[in-house]
Amino acid sequence: MTDSIIKKHQFESSISRVWDAISRAEEISDWFIMADFKAEKGYKYKFTHEQTVISGEVLRANPVYELVYTWIVSGTDVETTVSWRLEEHKEGTLLTLEHSGISNYPGETAVTMFNNYKGGWDSCVVNLEKYLSKK
Repeated sequence: MTDSIIKKHQFESSISRVWDAISRAEEISDWFIMADFKAEKGYKYKFTHEQTVISGEVLRANPVYELVYTWIVSGTDVETTVSWRLEEHKEGTLLTLEHSGISNYPGETAVTMFNNYKGGWDSCVVNLEKYLSKK
């Protein structure tokens, strides 16, 4: 099992538009998950979906190019890291999304979480694309 999930996707939207969608609580809540979030280093955020709470701390926020935060799922004490990197292109924005540290989960739980995250991030990119195409 690899320790990281990496998703790359080219959006037709501007880099500032993609940045806003991934860094503003009200926009994250529209296309991803209910968010108490600020793209500010040190901000302790919370994402909530039904009974699941994801919390962590923003490690880096370099508008409009990079956003990195820790990721801790309620009921576990395992910390992983989510990184969003944006590159401006003539035809839009290239997103590289990486979720690393998944091998920090014990034993078979790591494999289960890797598979769950992989599918979840696939859906996330699709939902972000739909959200951006409506704006």
